[in-house]
Amino acid sequence: MAKIDAFFKLMNEQGASDLHLVAGQAPVLRIRGEMERIKYKVLENDELKTMLYEIAPEHKVKEFEETGDIDFGYDILGIARYRSNFFMQKNGVAAVFRQIPEQIMTAEQLGLPAVLSKLASLPRGLVLVTGPTGSGKSTTLASILDVANRTRKDHIITIEDPVEFVHQSKSCIVNHREVGLHTKSFSAALRGALREDPDIILVGEMRDLETISLAIEAASTGHLVFSTLHTSSAAKTVDRIIEVFPADQQNQIRSTLSDGLRAIIAQVLFKRVDKKGRSPALEILIATPAVRNLVREGKTHQIASMIQTGRKYGMLLLDDAIMEMLNKGWISADEAYAKSNDKGKFRPFLKTPPTDFTEA
Repeated sequence: MAKIDAFFKLMNEQGASDLHLVAGQAPVLRIRGEMERIKYKVLENDELKTMLYEIAPEHKVKEFEETGDIDFGYDILGIARYRSNFFMQKNGVAAVFRQIPEQIMTAEQLGLPAVLSKLASLPRGLVLVTGPTGSGKSTTLASILDVANRTRKDHIITIEDPVEFVHQSKSCIVNHREVGLHTKSFSAALRGALREDPDIILVGEMRDLETISLAIEAASTGHLVFSTLHTSSAAKTVDRIIEVFPADQQNQIRSTLSDGLRAIIAQVLFKRVDKKGRSPALEILIATPAVRNLVREGKTHQIASMIQTGRKYGMLLLDDAIMEMLNKGWISADEAYAKSNDKGKFRPFLKTPPTDFTEA
């Protein structure tokens, strides 16, 4: 057993989502969104480096020595899988580990709307799950992909950096590909995937123009593509995709995206105040013909009003989802205000409304 495994067992016992190990500091766990120090000695650089190198693949250690940054997956059988990141900082080495549960939770267990599970049955198109880092995008995607794995008879390819949730082949064949280990890049893997008879492709993150372009192309040529972006709303997601392309290509991309887009889910995690744990608030955009027309014509500013009138399709504005959770007593007014898009809606719930410089 590796020495560091004791910290992972503690993570599991405490219900922590992340472990931070930093040279010159004591270890820290993130529990229900908040950082809590472990009662342990300050980690010396050489000691921590030895501990980290014990679990890193040899080629990753070499890459880390050359670049100062690496990502990889680490498994402890019977406990969990960990998304691992090593980086250099002022006092030496540091690492952050995100726990990826072995058991993939269902949409019902995660408290997600039923419409998300229906996305697994789409024959083709692009489905995006967006939100800030640590908002549960990978967990949401894993639950949707698990539905497809159990109910379809297809070929699923995942392209990730690193591989996070591991799906055992059920009714589908599932192939996991890790960037840097099984393929050179997201774009190289996507180009290859189009020749590998896939029905469903999961792209861990649409990071650059080439990857975004290939993902849209795959969605437009008969594949169901799932991916993520770090955007805070459905409208901003569409704008972000279009703005990545040169100005002379943007009209063509609007047209291609409007044809391929099927849904955008923007989510934020909230700490529960009524019980232990966290719950997501979701903005859900379903790409109806009217929504696709707005994307094609560049009228993304009208998407919010389209979501408001699309409840029968399962659409929901993020602020409305936050308000529902606040009215149920699940979350605090302060956090609702902090994470909402239209803060004016939530000011009346605050005991002492702040003077927010962003509203000046």
